[in-house]
Amino acid sequence: MSGGWPDVVFARPAWLWALLVLPLLAGIWWVRRRGEDAWRQAVDPHLLPHLLERRPGGRGLLALAAWLCAGLLAVLALAGPGWRQVDVPLASVDATPLVVALDLSSATTATDLPPSRLLQARAKLARLLALHQGPVALLAYADDAYTVAPLTDDAANVALYLDALAPDIMPVDGQRADRAIEQATRLLRQGDALRGEIVLLTDGADRAAVREAAAAARMGYRVSVLGLGSADGAAYRDRDGALRHARLDAAALQALATAGGGRWHPLSADDGDLDALGLRAARAGGAGAAADGDAQTRRIADQGYWLLLPLLALVLLAFRRGAAVAVLAVVLVWPILPAQAAQPPVGTPWRRADQIAHAQLEQGAAAYRDGRHEDALRAWTGLPGADAAYNRGNALARLGRFDEAIAAYDEALRLQPDMADAQANRAAVDAARRRQPPPGPRDDPRAPPRDQQRQSGRPDPGDGRTGDRGAPQPAPSSDGAPRPDTPPAPPDAVPPTDEAAQQRTDQAMRERMQQALDDAGEGSQTPGDVTPADRQDADTRREREQANQAWLRRVPDDPGGLLRAQFRIEHERRHGAEALR
Repeated sequence: MSGGWPDVVFARPAWLWALLVLPLLAGIWWVRRRGEDAWRQAVDPHLLPHLLERRPGGRGLLALAAWLCAGLLAVLALAGPGWRQVDVPLASVDATPLVVALDLSSATTATDLPPSRLLQARAKLARLLALHQGPVALLAYADDAYTVAPLTDDAANVALYLDALAPDIMPVDGQRADRAIEQATRLLRQGDALRGEIVLLTDGADRAAVREAAAAARMGYRVSVLGLGSADGAAYRDRDGALRHARLDAAALQALATAGGGRWHPLSADDGDLDALGLRAARAGGAGAAADGDAQTRRIADQGYWLLLPLLALVLLAFRRGAAVAVLAVVLVWPILPAQAAQPPVGTPWRRADQIAHAQLEQGAAAYRDGRHEDALRAWTGLPGADAAYNRGNALARLGRFDEAIAAYDEALRLQPDMADAQANRAAVDAARRRQPPPGPRDDPRAPPRDQQRQSGRPDPGDGRTGDRGAPQPAPSSDGAPRPDTPPAPPDAVPPTDEAAQQRTDQAMRERMQQALDDAGEGSQTPGDVTPADRQDADTRREREQANQAWLRRVPDDPGGLLRAQFRIEHERRHGAEALR
């Protein structure tokens, strides 16, 4: 602070050079205005007031001053003035995207970096991902390059793929570093990155890779290399079983890094290689910040947007004609801007009849899924068609109104005789209705009416035509077997309370629905004819399903197999199936 005024700092001071253009434009405008007045050249000055309709004095100068002020405000806004500091997380200070490309050719199985080049590369990648703060992507390449993980801010998620990286997941063996750089550049461009870092882990590169690195550098992406292997090298077997020798080509890697504007360093056991490439020093603070999430720095906030308000006012005033219309348009549009699109109500006059019916069908389906069967029934009542009748039957069955549900199913079958779901649900509901015990004289007079009791024993005749349809799915018993009907209470039993009667009715209703479903599944049996052999068959089927589930749990989770299939499909898409043979 100086003299009570804040110190103004510009985020983009280069824009201030545009202020030199404003006086030049003003001079050109004034000269052209004087030169275009042909009357001043042909008529004596003392006669001009009698020949011309003069405008009020100073109108031209006022317009010029308004345009100059508008230009001044525009340049200052573009320069980004700021006088207030704000806290910025350290993790967002250096968010340079990083794309790592790992060589997965057969040469990575060489053991000159014990225990192998591949294991050393995995460990180095894990360390690099732990240090990096910002977007990161992972590529694997051999004869072609494939994306293992696209650009993401979650480096821990990328690290999950490291154990799956091996030469056998690549469709074709090879060592095309040029395609890896090309794929990395494509990922950075898709992420709208103006600058980025590409790091290759490999033991050599050809001229094509050097050309791709130079092209990436021209787009603002730096290419660096971590060398895998040693100068002496080691033997390995390729995909065909032939014995080969792999060694580190330091000259080729140096040329690649130079063309890409980056650095190269052989892989080391410590973090010296990351320091040499500048991958650790720039992000060490960021890694500490990620540990506690509290590290911050201070920056000047750009306040240039405040200058847009007077700039807009000057632009509107500069239009001598239509200024009022422009102001009125802004005032009218202003309250409309925050409005959000909304679906018009069902009863609006600008909807057709079929649209209204479809909306009611959807409303009923939503209410049905939420368990509000009364609301679903009201929404579906009066709608034409087999689907609406089928849905009404489902809602009525859920409410325990079996007779009305059967009538609704009959209407659906009359309109569409081949509706299998309606036939199955009608049979299940009819079986449940026949199993209802007749009202006895010893029923508790304090219990609610039987229609209300049936509402809580909700049968499940499917999920409606708007969702997955199927046979009723009442709640089974804990062991999955059908449950027998509840025996009647003895004559001398104490009359139950309202809650006990309700629970007993619910339990009996669920048991009857389960029994009806079992009978419908057997096909050849009538209700009440389930034998012990049938129950044994059901137990056998259940045990078989449990065995299948246990077998599925023993199937190993192989992330390498998923990547192998993904890369193979991508290779066939790029080069055709013949390229794999």
